[in-house]
Amino acid sequence: MDTESTYSEYSHYSRGSRGSHRHSERSRERHSKTRSKDSSSRSEKAVTINAPPAEPLLGDQSTIQGEETQDDNWGETTTAVTGTSEHSLSQEDIVRITKDLEDSVGLGCRRYLALSVGIVLGLLVFITPLAFLVLPHLLWPERVKPCGTACEGLFISVAFKLLILLLATWALFLRPSRASMPRIFVFRALLALLVLLLVVSYWLFYGVRILDSQDENYQGIVQYAVSLVDALLFIHYLAIVLLELRQLQPCFSICVLRSTDGEIRHYNLGHLSIQRAAIAILEHYYKDFPVHNPALLTAAKSRAAKHLAGLKVYNVDGPGNNATAGQSRAMIAAAARRRDTSHNELYYEEADHERRVRKRKARLVVAVEEAFTHVRRMQEEELKKPPGEVMDPREAAQAIFPSMARALQKYLRTTRQQHLHSMESIQKHLAFCITNNMSPKAFLESYLTAGPTLQYGRERWMAGQWTLVSEASVTSNLRDGTVFTLKCIDFSLVITAKSIPYIKLSEEFIDPKSHKFVLRLQSETSVPRIL
Repeated sequence: MDTESTYSEYSHYSRGSRGSHRHSERSRERHSKTRSKDSSSRSEKAVTINAPPAEPLLGDQSTIQGEETQDDNWGETTTAVTGTSEHSLSQEDIVRITKDLEDSVGLGCRRYLALSVGIVLGLLVFITPLAFLVLPHLLWPERVKPCGTACEGLFISVAFKLLILLLATWALFLRPSRASMPRIFVFRALLALLVLLLVVSYWLFYGVRILDSQDENYQGIVQYAVSLVDALLFIHYLAIVLLELRQLQPCFSICVLRSTDGEIRHYNLGHLSIQRAAIAILEHYYKDFPVHNPALLTAAKSRAAKHLAGLKVYNVDGPGNNATAGQSRAMIAAAARRRDTSHNELYYEEADHERRVRKRKARLVVAVEEAFTHVRRMQEEELKKPPGEVMDPREAAQAIFPSMARALQKYLRTTRQQHLHSMESIQKHLAFCITNNMSPKAFLESYLTAGPTLQYGRERWMAGQWTLVSEASVTSNLRDGTVFTLKCIDFSLVITAKSIPYIKLSEEFIDPKSHKFVLRLQSETSVPRIL
């Protein structure tokens, strides 16, 4: 009877709470209509977060329990659990987007500013010698003395020197930039400053000694312009030495380590600043390092989570410091017991994975060989057809792709490369192999082994922007023991520089006569003897 009365009271309470719940819902709808009218006149900004309508937020049991335990004041005391729509933005996302926009605007301004300064300085350099030759004929033409053949030879010299300087400047400075550096390029800035000081000095001397006095010796003026062009050619030679030749001799051994999977490479670099060394390392990274695959790193994490999930600690003594210490000791002891068998689990797990990979690989190889055999058969048949009915390589790739798609998809999923290859890229690669008459092994090479980063599409790189982290100034030169980091979204490259040791070679002279031997035969024993 006690149980029946308790159940009846509980059911009566639940029916009452449900009725109050429906009543509160109707009153909330009426209030929401009035609030929507009032909110239209206000200047407040409202953000609506929509939950997925198809799935319940909680299970059926939790929903029933929530309805049964609700009271009349549930609208004031209940915490609503909502889902985030795909169009919602958090405060961190807004800050990150703002920072990216500021960085992109600043980067564009710096790039165009450097380009504008270079163009203005180049025009000033090439116009100045011509202006030196033209201004006397424009300002005081009646006082200029003709110099005849000597000036004509100097004119030809100036013309060819300016042409050589123009081509050399185009080859050295007007190349498309491969990267943007966080700080100014010191040597290039010094060269630009040196050129500016040289041109300004020549203009000042020209204004004081020639323009003010209106010099009549035109041959001297022409020689003055020739000397300026010669000085500019020497500065260009200095630029080649500082910007190109100085870094050719290797002086440092650079160790590049990827932080996630431990991939490591070694390179030799010359005298470079830290930021220029970072650019050179990134150029090597995209062609030497295998593509970063974060899916391969989840196996160890899932295995560690599985081991931790198997550990359960029960508190039978109640809360307290002693209980917490006991929990810690129990977890340590359990982890030690599991550590004795964890290597066996890892061994069998890796063995099973390798077995599945070999199995998928064998099926894929057979499917691809059959598909390429079918393509060759089709090509032989198409040779007998009229020219208008020949199948395009892309059509042939689309025709044979379904026969190998399932095996390729299973292999890519097993090796966790499915996010690196799209169906369109696979069909393009297949059409490329058919066009160039490649073998099935050549087609499969891109999927059986992970290639360098540049082999994949730009959207698969997952590292478009890098951040240089260094304790030393990024404009300072590399030194022995210099350590800096290149960070991107998913991983980082840790770079360590070691100076190449000084190598001392010594020579050891070997007398050629020391290698001569005399062979004598003894008549008694017939045994040869070497002296």
